[in-house]
Order: sequence, then structure tokens, then C-alpha cells
Amino acid sequence: MTDPNHLETEPLTRTQILVVMGVTAVLLLIVAKIWQKLGSIALLDIEFTSGAFLLGIGVAGGIIVASSIIYRLWPAYRRSADAYLELVIKPLIWPDLIWLGLLPGLSEELLFRGVMLPALGLDLTAVIFSSLLFGILHLSGRQQWPYVVWATVVGFALGYSAWMTGNLLVPIVAHILTNLVSSSLWKAGKAVEISSSR
Repeated sequence: MTDPNHLETEPLTRTQILVVMGVTAVLLLIVAKIWQKLGSIALLDIEFTSGAFLLGIGVAGGIIVASSIIYRLWPAYRRSADAYLELVIKPLIWPDLIWLGLLPGLSEELLFRGVMLPALGLDLTAVIFSSLLFGILHLSGRQQWPYVVWATVVGFALGYSAWMTGNLLVPIVAHILTNLVSSSLWKAGKAVEISSSR
């Protein structure tokens, strides 16, 4: 009998995870560029300012704190997140977490916030719609709906920051830092659990 709290997929190896991350990033970049060209869409501006970096760090901090609170208070989300992170992060070694931050942080932001928001009108409706699609992108099994709900909320925070600032750098920095810090905290927590159970 299958445990409903775990993913329906077999565990992946480190190499498989890295390949999937790389291929997914390239595919998202291709979709973004094709959509941008066919729709004659102007990419959301990227302005390298200290304010944008600081705001991105702040958004990431808010997401990380909210995620840790929800992780502790919502058991269904904790099970869903653990199953997802077990599949994705457990096989990776520490330096791989840099790629886990950079690849999705750049490719997903280019597509969902850089191209999709302007294509859909760069308004609240566009932020909501792109957030829903961002959440669905994180669906890896039927039991993963709590993780998808949280990914949708994160997508909204990232989209809202892009819409309000008009600067794609803000959600890029927030996404990269959120992935990097959250995955590092999860991996460190699992290492502590393993060492304390010995």
C-alpha cells in the first residue's frame, strides 16, 4: 500500500535532479523568449540598484519567516513540503544548493514575472493568474496540494513585488535567496535529525 503522505515517484539521484533542474531552466527560458518574441512583449525592466537588492532580501526574509511558521503550524503543509524537499534536496550536496537557488530563480522569474506579467497586462489580475500557474508548476503529485497552495502564495508575493517596483531584479533576488536559504535550513535540519538519532 502506498503511503499517501509521500510522493508517487521513485527517488531521484543527484545527477537526475541536477539534469532536471538544468533542462527545466532551459525550457522555461525558451518559452519566455518565444513568448516575448511572438507577442512583442517588452521584458519587465531589470535595474541593478541597492534598493532593489535590499527589497529583494526583505521579500525573501518575509517568505522564509512565513514559510517556517506555516511549516510548524500546518501539518498537511509540513508533510507535503517534506515529501517534496526529500525528493529534490536530499540527494543534493551542499554546493548544489547554489544551483537550486540560481536556476529556478532566474528562469522562473524571467517567465512568470518578466514576460508573463507584462503579457497579461501588468496588473493585479496578471499577478494572480501568474501566481496560480507558478503554484501549479510546483505540483509533483496528488498529495502535494498544500505545497502548491504555498507556492501560489509565494508566486503572489514575487509577482506583487515585481508589479509594485517595475523591477524584475527584486523577485529574482528574493527567489534565489528564498530557495538557497530554505533548502539550506531544511538540509541542515535533516542532518541534525540524523546525527541526533544515532
